[in-house]
Amino acid sequence: MSTATLTNLRDYLYGTLSPANMMWLGTQLTERAMKEEHTPEPYTMEEINTILDVAEQNFEAGLGIPGEDVFRDLAEA
Repeated sequence: MSTATLTNLRDYLYGTLSPANMMWLGTQLTERAMKEEHTPEPYTMEEINTILDVAEQNFEAGLGIPGEDVFRDLAEA
């Protein structure tokens, strides 16, 4: 939607809504925008397989930290 269209909609709402209605609508719009903004996109199976392939290659190359070391460090913290 263009800025001009949004401005006209805003101005229309200014003239028709009470302050309480504007606050309610503002809250509803903010909550919806935040929810949609933080909704992660699911991985495709191809992306998952690529991630696993890289992890397996790193494991075979000796990269990373063994689980025993991680859990020992957590227990000591």
